[in-house]
Amino acid sequence: MTTLKVGDKAPNFEAKDNQGNTIKLNDYSGKKLVVFFYPKASTPGCTVEACNLRDNYHTFLAKGYDILGVSADSARRQQNFINKYELPFPLLADEDKAVINAFGVWGPKKFMGREFDGIHRTTFVIDENGIIEDVILKVKTKDHTAQIL
Repeated sequence: MTTLKVGDKAPNFEAKDNQGNTIKLNDYSGKKLVVFFYPKASTPGCTVEACNLRDNYHTFLAKGYDILGVSADSARRQQNFINKYELPFPLLADEDKAVINAFGVWGPKKFMGREFDGIHRTTFVIDENGIIEDVILKVKTKDHTAQIL
């Protein structure tokens, strides 16, 4: 699990998004940012979470937040996820797990009695100065917006 906590400086990251654009934390300087990490594009829980954020996207914008999703999926899989569910925010294709590891959300997980390494569904809310305002470890996929705002 992540060791990052409220008040910490967010890790400076750089990764390619679904369209091959390089996205950096510095791109959001002066803005608030929600970075949500999810295990796999187009899976049931991840779809519910992303669609909840999509359905409330105008509220995030009105409150000055940008949204950025991150998983270890390929850019093509991320773009398909965006196309299928009309997601209005970029998704990082963090295939080398540089951003995932920087935020400390990769580690052992249990599912149906099986143990494996994977991405822990975690959301970070970062302020205009790059300081972490909130870390949400127990994400409610159906009501994630309410947890953030």
